[in-house]
Amino acid sequence: MKYIFYLLFSLISLSANALTDTNTLLEELKNEIAKKNVYDGSKEVRIQKLKTYQSKLSQTDYDARFDTWDKLYTEYKSYQFDSAYVYVDKMISLSKVTGNKRKEYYSYVRMAFILLSSGMFNETFDYLRKVNVKALNDVDKVDYYFFLGRCNYDLANYSNDKYFSPYYIKAGNKYIDSAVSFCGNDHIMHTYLLGLQDYQEKDYKEGRIRFRKLLERDMPISMHLRAMVSCSLGSICLEDNEHEEGLNLMIRAAIADIKSSTRETVALYTLAELLYKQGNIKDAYSFIQLAKADADFYGARQRKIQIGAILPLIAAAELNNTEHQKNRFLVFLLIITALALLVVFFLVMIVKQLKNLKIKEAIIEGKNVQLNHINGKLIEDAKIKEEYIGQFFKAISGYIVKLENLKISIDAKLSMKKYDAIHTFVDSIDIKKERENLYYSFDHIFLKIFPNFITVFNSLFAEKDQIWPDEDEVLNTDLRIFALIRMGIADNETIAKILEYSVNTIYVYKMRIKAKSLHPDQFEQRIMDIKAFDYD
Repeated sequence: MKYIFYLLFSLISLSANALTDTNTLLEELKNEIAKKNVYDGSKEVRIQKLKTYQSKLSQTDYDARFDTWDKLYTEYKSYQFDSAYVYVDKMISLSKVTGNKRKEYYSYVRMAFILLSSGMFNETFDYLRKVNVKALNDVDKVDYYFFLGRCNYDLANYSNDKYFSPYYIKAGNKYIDSAVSFCGNDHIMHTYLLGLQDYQEKDYKEGRIRFRKLLERDMPISMHLRAMVSCSLGSICLEDNEHEEGLNLMIRAAIADIKSSTRETVALYTLAELLYKQGNIKDAYSFIQLAKADADFYGARQRKIQIGAILPLIAAAELNNTEHQKNRFLVFLLIITALALLVVFFLVMIVKQLKNLKIKEAIIEGKNVQLNHINGKLIEDAKIKEEYIGQFFKAISGYIVKLENLKISIDAKLSMKKYDAIHTFVDSIDIKKERENLYYSFDHIFLKIFPNFITVFNSLFAEKDQIWPDEDEVLNTDLRIFALIRMGIADNETIAKILEYSVNTIYVYKMRIKAKSLHPDQFEQRIMDIKAFDYD
């Protein structure tokens, strides 16, 4: 009996200690989140110093410019996709101009990383296929094969089925083997890659050993790698049903992400999901909101989808908790009113509860405002899609009719062997006119949805810099670029394809117009704030 009591006491003590560790780590994470602006500020200072240094470089000092852009890319690569893209694109362009193939391939590998982080798998493979691996040094070969491996692992996770996932994992393992073969004396990367491979092969015992070795205090690993290792080890613990240890490691990973100013992160939204399942709705809601803000800031498409799947559940639970608290208070108030003899005693309690209620109502009101805003955006998006889908089908139907008439006419002329007439008929087709009709339709539908767009757009500029369409135009090219952006098409390459310009031309257009605005730093946000028609 004594031993049973001792065993029960030990289990209760261990459980209490684990809970204490988790609570302590959560408090540490919240403290680090409070200092997030400090960490990000340090990164911005480093970035600004590099930009200042870059501005003083000679245009002919190609090596210095390339190296500086590479450093700027490194600062941005896990922080902000768009800025990282700008600098690696500059690296690619410069290496092509100078004819330096090694640097060109090196830049392609760098581009692949941010494309993979943003969830663009096809584009990642496209850039990696351009690389002549033999031209890379061993360090860059490790990155090259690691990114190929990670891309396949991510595809396996995305597919998540018994047919395709094993294929992707097998391919990923093959590339990780190649990366390991070029690690040389880099024992840290060697251990991390093998641990990652163990995790994908579900060899959790071996993977646990490798990852724990990397997290030892005397291991000189970066804060960003510490976050990645903690997150991977936490996932292993969760797979082995060690939920408390897995949760604690996810908290440590999130702390490391905050300290390293990493915005492209997995740990925080995974942590939010774990806390939600445990019933800690308050912290889960706080962390998922921060994870969403980071994903939006970085521009991680895949991460936004993952967060979007769990965010409504957590938000609804948070709202329900608040409502339940309010209902419990009302019941409590009725009971107090019925107990007239205890009015004086409960008066203080009522005053305190009323203060708490006001705070909660303010929170509810704030969330209602957020939900109304989100609802408005959803209605606006639905209206936009409705207008453009209707126009799309109308245009397609028109082209089908034209094609049918064209077929009938050509068949008739072929049957009569009027080949010259066919040639004349084909020459009469005016592709330029068709494209102008396409722009004309887009412009009219857009202004139907956003009737005040041109006026509000020009209110962002001094009068001398305002951009108005000519009398024979609905929108000009400048306005059309930002009309597409307001529609949610922010990618320069997509805009360039629609308007038949080069990506660099679109980039120059945007930068030139933004520079002339009254508030350049807020310009793109103010464009997105332009309201559509009244959808209330």
